[in-house]
Parts: sequence; structure tokens; C-alpha cells
Amino acid sequence: MMIDKTTQLLSRSLLFNGLPEPLLAKLAGITHERRFGKNEAIFFEGRKADGFYLVAQGQVKVFKMSPDGREQILHVFGVGEPFGEVPVFNGQPFPANAVSLTASAALFFPRPAFISLITASPELALSMLAVLSRRLRQFAVQIESLSLKEVPGRLAAHLVFLAEDQGRRDEVTLDIPKGQLASLLGTSPETLSRIFASLSAEGLIRVDGKRIELLRYDDLLER
Repeated sequence: MMIDKTTQLLSRSLLFNGLPEPLLAKLAGITHERRFGKNEAIFFEGRKADGFYLVAQGQVKVFKMSPDGREQILHVFGVGEPFGEVPVFNGQPFPANAVSLTASAALFFPRPAFISLITASPELALSMLAVLSRRLRQFAVQIESLSLKEVPGRLAAHLVFLAEDQGRRDEVTLDIPKGQLASLLGTSPETLSRIFASLSAEGLIRVDGKRIELLRYDDLLER
């Protein structure tokens, strides 16, 4: 990826949007592009965090594994979204695992070079704080959903989230396979299939592959 394309990607990203061009150019200058095949590990929980990543192509899931081998997806990241950034500040190991869901590319930001830039650039520090605050709110909502809602409520909440994210209330497109969605919602694929069927039988949704029609949006909100 050429530097000009890298700078363009950074300017559109959640983390660096709005930063001045000279600072974007400096950021682009410290990045390294890394490519990953489908289902390839990017980093593991407990490994030294020598930098963080920003998705340039494809999708990446960040997840935890329970002692019995059960996977809990924490987040799925798409183009322009950073991941693995928290350990950059405290020097601790990665707190979770990251794997590419599709053939992917990511920009890697080495920790020493990025810390030097952020120390000299207050606007960059403010951008990082905004993203970390948003990420904290997302995790708070996820924890509340997993601990307080039954699976139908979790699925309804996720569909509403997708509707808001995709800017429409009549239908949404699932951005990850249903097996991965089950992990994100803390359930099994079999249970998720039954819940999809149940919500369809109630007339709340209509499922057509990855396309989900939201037939009664307000009722989904109540769920």
C-alpha cells in the first residue's frame, strides 16, 4: 500500500478522522502493512503488545477463550477501525486474541514510534481518548446484554444496533456469519437458529440469508 493511500485510509478512519494532513503523513510514515489469510491469528492473549493495528481490508474478530475452550467474541472490526490499542499505553500484554475473519490487511503502528507522536500531538491524544471512551461504552452495553438479557433480547438488541449503524429501520445485513454472531451474543449456533425462527414466527423479522427484514422495529426495541 502506497503512502498516499495509507494517508487516505487514516483520514477516513474512526481514530484519525479530522487530524491535519501533516500529522496524518507522519502517522502513515510509521506504519507497516501486514496481510493475513482467512482465520489467521494476528495476536494472542498474553503476548507482548509491541504496537496496535488498524483494519485496512477485511474483518478481524477480537475474542476471549474460556478454560473449557468456549469462544466469546468481544468485537468484530471492519475497515478503518483500530484494535489492540489499549496495551499501547500501559505496556501490558494483549488482553485478548485477534484473528482475521476474511483475507485481511492491517496497518501496524509500532508502540515506540506511536508514543513519540502522541506525546508531541495533543490532538492525536484527544482522538485516542474519544475512541477508547466509545469502546468502553460498547463493552458496557455488551456486558449488560450478556448478563441481564435472555438470548432473544440480545439478538433483538444486536439487530437494532445494526439498524442504527446501517442507517435504516426496514432491514439490515448481517456483517458476520451466523456462527460468529452466536459467539458474539454468548450462545450456540443451534440456539441462535431457534431464536431467529422464533422471531420470524412472531412476525418481527423475515430472514433471507444475511439479509434480515425488520417487520416490526418498535417491537424489537421493546425486546
